[in-house]
Amino acid sequence: MTKVTKDELGKRERNKLDKRERIRDAAWSLFTRQGFEATTTKQVAQEAGVAKGTLFLYAKDKPDLLFLVFHDRLATAVDEGFASMPGRAPLIDQLMHLFRRIFEMYAEHPEVASAFVSALPGAEGPNAMAVHGLTLAFVTRVGGLITEAQQRGDVSDEVPPQLAGANIFALYFGALLGWLNGMASLEVALENMLRPSLELQIRGFRP
Repeated sequence: MTKVTKDELGKRERNKLDKRERIRDAAWSLFTRQGFEATTTKQVAQEAGVAKGTLFLYAKDKPDLLFLVFHDRLATAVDEGFASMPGRAPLIDQLMHLFRRIFEMYAEHPEVASAFVSALPGAEGPNAMAVHGLTLAFVTRVGGLITEAQQRGDVSDEVPPQLAGANIFALYFGALLGWLNGMASLEVALENMLRPSLELQIRGFRP
């Protein structure tokens, strides 16, 4: 049995990461240039410079490519939203700051974002699972904001932070769907749909 050296293992991992990034970037380029529906997995493989069979080692199918391209963008938007959040602001302002950053990320290419959000419910595949994990982590981080608000005395100690985070996520997702489905403009979805819903929810959290 051939023993694999650390250098060889490192090279393999670098090659895998390089292929993942090439596939991700090729899919994003094609989706934003010609649309998700018009793009084929064959085109993505060709643009990435990999065999079509290789592409399916990194994404289960074409919808899973959507999760591949949005995972990193979503993670970055969430991290930026939390990093730049005003620490002493009221909970409603913290949440609106966070969700506005995420909406702005989706607004860069709303047509592709709409395909991504529509494909989320019940999605499977390695990249779909990664996005679901990112969502759970996000809900937990929002729950952390609830805990901090409890420490300030703004939220009742009887409110379960994780459950509160899940409720807040549901309100955000509803406003996101309303905007992406053309029911409201970006600002209307944020200020006339999401903010009042969050304010009503937060009112129920108070001591």
